[in-house]
Amino acid sequence: MLPDIDIDITTSRASCHCGAVRFSVTLTDGLRTARRCNCSYCRMRGAVAVSAQLDGIVVEQGEDMLSVYQFNTGSAKHYFCSKCGIYTFHQRRSNPGQYGVNVACLEGISPFDFAEVPVLDGVNHPADGVPSAGPAGFLRYVPA
Repeated sequence: MLPDIDIDITTSRASCHCGAVRFSVTLTDGLRTARRCNCSYCRMRGAVAVSAQLDGIVVEQGEDMLSVYQFNTGSAKHYFCSKCGIYTFHQRRSNPGQYGVNVACLEGISPFDFAEVPVLDGVNHPADGVPSAGPAGFLRYVPA
């Protein structure tokens, strides 16, 4: 991580780009769970996500504005604002008891606050019986 970011934050307010969806989140391990994924959907979405338990998200405004997208096995549920299109959070396939939360939605946090983010191998997903060999790689950000 780059300087000035508190990796130990436990709670945050969050919202989509247009503000129609607002929620509060309690993170499972601060920003230490930050990751990307290389599955077909996440590769196109491009977000950095952190973890929260299912009861760790409280939608305070705009629940009716959330749309859900499911593909392939249908076990992951990707929620996004139906007005501005921003991905807010998703129920994880690898751990259905958790959400992955878009760090860009967290108040005061940017994906560019992370110098390096592990990329998980969603192409060869553990839920498909493929043993995890650790991260598939790392995404780095080096400010100019």
